[in-house]
Amino acid sequence: MPITQHEHSIQYSRCETVQDLTAAQQSLIESAFQASDLAYAPYSKFNVGAAAKLKSGAVVTASNKENASFPAGICAERNLLNYISDHFPTDEIRSLAVTVNPLEFEVGEPISPCGVCRQVMCEVEKNQSTPFEILLKGTTGEVLIFDSASSLLPFHFYLKELKR
Repeated sequence: MPITQHEHSIQYSRCETVQDLTAAQQSLIESAFQASDLAYAPYSKFNVGAAAKLKSGAVVTASNKENASFPAGICAERNLLNYISDHFPTDEIRSLAVTVNPLEFEVGEPISPCGVCRQVMCEVEKNQSTPFEILLKGTTGEVLIFDSASSLLPFHFYLKELKR
């Protein structure tokens, strides 16, 4: 069988400034930025904050936590999603914002979740049976808006692939 080439594209929106967003989006990004102040990142000095708006209206925040044993740390996004899973198990995420506030430099482009966080976001989306908006913001500059976590990881992995 011959090899065939395929193309996959993602769609997202860009806002030049936070002021171009809705009031709800601006507030969520501000909550994520405030959460970055709670980060424990003495090694990288790369403080990340995440905030989620739930269907109930609750806004939940978290930050990254490093550890001298580097694999033992956790990203802000997974920290947030794990907290929501434990404390709001029947609620749904409607929107999630991720920002960065490094201590020693600025990031002029939107922060992008790592692959592990993208995979966890996709599974949360799958489990709640509805996509959620993702807002990504650097220290300065534009904001990227995605309609779903699967937009960030189009070939995600799910439990159904593990069934025998």
